[in-house]
Amino acid sequence: MTTRPPNRGGPKGRKPPAGKFSGGRSTASGRAGTGPRTSARDAAERAARNRGDDAGARDPWGGAGPAAAPARPSKSGPVPGKAPVRRAAAAPRDTTAPQRPNPAARRPETPAPGPTRREQRAAASATLASGVQTLTVEADEAGMRIDRFLTARFPLLPFTRVQSIVRKGELRVDGKRAKPNDRLEPGMSVRVPPLRLEQPSERPRNAAREQDDAEFIRSLILYEDADMMILNKPFGLAVQGGSGTVRHVDGLLAALTGPDGQKPRLVHRLDKDTAGCLIVAKTRLAAATLAKSFRSRAARKIYWALTAGVPRVRQGRVSTYLAKEEPTDADARMRVAKHGDEGASHALTYYAMVDQAAQKLSWLSFKPVTGRTHQLRAHAAHIGHPIVGDPKYFSVENWELPGGIQNRLHLLARRIVIPHPRTGRPVDVSAPLPPHMAQSWNLLGFDAARYDPIVEAPEA
Repeated sequence: MTTRPPNRGGPKGRKPPAGKFSGGRSTASGRAGTGPRTSARDAAERAARNRGDDAGARDPWGGAGPAAAPARPSKSGPVPGKAPVRRAAAAPRDTTAPQRPNPAARRPETPAPGPTRREQRAAASATLASGVQTLTVEADEAGMRIDRFLTARFPLLPFTRVQSIVRKGELRVDGKRAKPNDRLEPGMSVRVPPLRLEQPSERPRNAAREQDDAEFIRSLILYEDADMMILNKPFGLAVQGGSGTVRHVDGLLAALTGPDGQKPRLVHRLDKDTAGCLIVAKTRLAAATLAKSFRSRAARKIYWALTAGVPRVRQGRVSTYLAKEEPTDADARMRVAKHGDEGASHALTYYAMVDQAAQKLSWLSFKPVTGRTHQLRAHAAHIGHPIVGDPKYFSVENWELPGGIQNRLHLLARRIVIPHPRTGRPVDVSAPLPPHMAQSWNLLGFDAARYDPIVEAPEA
């Protein structure tokens, strides 16, 4: 009588569930298991032997080198049709002393110091004049607008030209089209198309000219410390250069460049004919911090204006969408648009009437919540009370300028309150009336020291 060995595979007709671990032995097709599965380290060593490498030298776990583990013979034997690879025998090692990894062998090489910011700008300008280049956004340029980024990197490139190449899609950020007001983050790549810079005629800047520019800028300072200064920008002085604009604040600030090459930087802009508070940062870090305060609306701004007529509602709120009438023109007139229109952005302004004269003129105070181009001028015209002397938005029929009042834009950036870039404490600065507005205030009997009700307006 013969006896059959017991069935180790379980009840008849039943197989172990697929994928279950069975004591480290395979039971597929009823064959005996082949032992424990090889580890990832074994697989790496076997693959290295097939390639002819030394697995120890390629140890991804940071072993001590070729002697970290003995090589195991291949179970499958030599590969048919392939000559065996001969390796040089490793030099004998002293195994009596403990082996420690050499930290000097793993220490990365110290990178060579990179070019300075001034050298980067010079190289960028030279490359821009010759062909396409790709710029990398640095950590201290985080949050900068694309147009401001290009203006800082290429001082010789007019600001209107910067906006033009961005608007036409010639400039790409991480391979995508971008808008002039898009913000950059560190590590982004900015592709700049080939452009030919218009090299300005070299005019000798002697010490006397530099001193005159520096003294003029210093005469405008309302507030100054080690991080920032606030200027009283006069009427008619442009903030940045453009077509036909030679003298502007940005160019004059070059006279205040420090010994370390740091030039004061503009933080925001005012229209050429708008007078008043203009913030300038002395360092790149201060510029980035102050720019964030504007974006987060932590800065509070108050404007004064002389407008035509007297509003029936003494205090109110203007909320519209604004878009350029000519998208290709950087200084085009803004129009009231609808939500969803191309290029339309929401604009919100609070206003309050401080005083009025003979039911013909009003002293209005504005608190803008947003910062759109020509926002206050467009909103004043939208409510039917355009600003006196505005060449773009004043369109009241049969209206005559009162005698003694100059036909200049009567708009003043009167007051600004912004957190200090280093301490966070509020910096509160007010600008005096420019000469032509002071003349109108005296003629109309307005008291500049009168209480301004706009301070009670909401902040959003």
